[in-house]
Amino acid sequence: MRPYLLLPAATCLLLSCHKPAQIHLQTKDIIETVYASGTITSDNEYSLVALTNGTILDKNIKDGDPVRKGQLLFVIRNEAAAARYQASLDNLHNTELNLSGNSPLLNDLELTLRSAGIKLRNDSINYYRWKNLWDQGIGTRSNLDDAYTNYQISANQQKSAAEKYNTTLHDLRVSNSNAKSQAQTSKKEMNDNFITAGADGVVWQTFKETGDGVRANETVAIIGDSSKRIIRLAVDQEDISRIKTGQRVLLKTDMTGDSVFEANVIHIYPAMNPSDQTFRVDAVFHGPKPPAYIHSSVEANIIVASKPGASVLRRDALAGTDSVWVLDEGKEKKIAVVTGLSTLDYIEIVKGIDKNSIIILKGVEK
Repeated sequence: MRPYLLLPAATCLLLSCHKPAQIHLQTKDIIETVYASGTITSDNEYSLVALTNGTILDKNIKDGDPVRKGQLLFVIRNEAAAARYQASLDNLHNTELNLSGNSPLLNDLELTLRSAGIKLRNDSINYYRWKNLWDQGIGTRSNLDDAYTNYQISANQQKSAAEKYNTTLHDLRVSNSNAKSQAQTSKKEMNDNFITAGADGVVWQTFKETGDGVRANETVAIIGDSSKRIIRLAVDQEDISRIKTGQRVLLKTDMTGDSVFEANVIHIYPAMNPSDQTFRVDAVFHGPKPPAYIHSSVEANIIVASKPGASVLRRDALAGTDSVWVLDEGKEKKIAVVTGLSTLDYIEIVKGIDKNSIIILKGVEK
């Protein structure tokens, strides 16, 4: 008799149970999404900045206040700017006085010009009188020459006085024009001490209090439209081509936990952010909204496609990207399939197998 090798019962069980799991196609509603993260901002949100250095003299707002365009929000004390403005006003006043009818300088030059004109007229009359007498053979050549010399000197003095008057008048007008420009510049610099709202909205946050120092271009407040909030999302460059305006967005916020809110894509920005290789996509809430806060982080799924009653398969059943293993007449066989929509867990099978096909899960045992 031949001896028989007896195997332990546990070993037999292991040998009989090491078979790959088998599944079939399922019918499910499938929704394909693109993941995006971002923040909630207010529409027309902008940072209000100081335009000059100084100290906050007055603060007329607090967080949450509504504001109107042009409303005075902050006043900055800048003594240097105030001094420059006052000096420019004083200079402008002096140039205007020098151009007025009470101008001491112009009045003195005008008096000199008038006197030179009178003297020229008298010397002219005297010269032509001596010339007429000379033509009649009366008088001496010396008297005529002296009269002509005096006449020429007076003409030159009158011309010099006129040129000096006109030159001074021109210089005073130029000085006045420059003084006006300097006064306007100084006034603008002074106006920079008054920070006003650039548009209607609500004050989301202020960063300065009365007495605080402030530098030019430093943000003092954030203002935006309280009636409309924008969801700014960052979409990976590999997915941006699948995003379209109007698509539905499902999102959660850090401050609302597991609550899901709906939104719609309203704008896709064409320029990529080179730092993280994402594109900005804006969406607005549709239906119930989270509390009226901004700058909260969000995680979103943008629905790019959906299909009810689709034939789907577990993703781990795929062999590669376009094949599955099936059991055909007791033998394993690799079959090519055409896939459609996909999620993290399932993928739609369009062609290649049907609901009667027995799909083998390689690496997954019963």
